[in-house]
Amino acid sequence: MERTVAETIRDISREHIAKHNGILLGQCLTAVGWVQNTVPAQAEGIVELPMTDVSGAGIAVGAAIMGRRPIFIIRFQSLLWLNASPIVNHAAKAKSVFGYPAPVFVRAIGSEGDSTGPIHTNCFHSLFMHMPGLPVCAPMTPNEYVQIWNWYMTHDDPLLVSEHRRSYTSRQEMPDQVHHDAHITIYAMSAARFNAVEAVEVLGHRGVRCNLVHLLWLKPFDLTQRVMEPLKASGHGIVVDSAYEIAGASQSVAYELMYATGCPVKAVGQADRSPGVAKRLENGTPTTMRIVDTVEMMLRDV
Repeated sequence: MERTVAETIRDISREHIAKHNGILLGQCLTAVGWVQNTVPAQAEGIVELPMTDVSGAGIAVGAAIMGRRPIFIIRFQSLLWLNASPIVNHAAKAKSVFGYPAPVFVRAIGSEGDSTGPIHTNCFHSLFMHMPGLPVCAPMTPNEYVQIWNWYMTHDDPLLVSEHRRSYTSRQEMPDQVHHDAHITIYAMSAARFNAVEAVEVLGHRGVRCNLVHLLWLKPFDLTQRVMEPLKASGHGIVVDSAYEIAGASQSVAYELMYATGCPVKAVGQADRSPGVAKRLENGTPTTMRIVDTVEMMLRDV
């Protein structure tokens, strides 16, 4: 049986510690299920940092400079705000400004629902796409995680990995779906990819044929033939993401696609409001039906 995403991350981490003098840094790594079963249950190579909210990134970046290739785990992406400075002002700039690399592997975990409330909800990878020197990716499948890990181990750059708890139990890969006679092309990132798959099925039953292109690398975002040709053929597109829509990754990618192809592309992300604890106040990944409604609205306006 294929490994889950969580099992893949755990096995990579264990091997990194054993074979590459690796180290895992973060807060509460040994508690509450070993970070959703993504951290190996062992003492060796794991360092608990009770101050991760404010200073863990500085320790992780320092370890990277000293050659340890650390995995720095941030249990909620909201904690990226307090950890941002060492990542973007030192690790991302070290090679170009100071002449030495700081290859820290930042595991930033997105979460939503389950009454996580206004603080520990949402994805914030868009913020880090803004900074030079910091690649950003959002793997949602086992093979994608292996792919980005291999990239990290063969480069000397820091890497911001936007994970999402929704992916951890998944064993499935997510191939693109491309049809020669599609009405629209959907580009999906982060946990929005799971809802996009469902939306394509719903729309298919309604007579709307959709291309679905899965985006692993948010930065750099390469306008390859694989990415652009489905949009050119269908003539319309939407970009769906689990982060906030305004000034976010979805708008950035939509702009790049629209400028390159001349086709109208709409961005769809989280609404511009803080989430609450109550179910009715949640503000997460665009739902399957919101994606469906957006597609149908765009096609009605044609």
